[in-house]
Amino acid sequence: MYTDQNYRTKKELRDAVKRGDRVTVYQPGPFPGKENGRVALEGPHYPEPHKWYAEATIVDGVIVKVK
Repeated sequence: MYTDQNYRTKKELRDAVKRGDRVTVYQPGPFPGKENGRVALEGPHYPEPHKWYAEATIVDGVIVKVK
């Protein structure tokens, strides 16, 4: 699963969530996304090689916590 914005590092993602930015996720392909719960994220976006992975908690479609 990816974030809507292409964060280059996990630190950029954590900082955006900490600032209170509205960070959402999407799942490419025919798979449904999640509105609530935990998801695994990867970045940066394909076709670049993934350099970071994270676990995030989503509430009402927005990331509220990143591990």
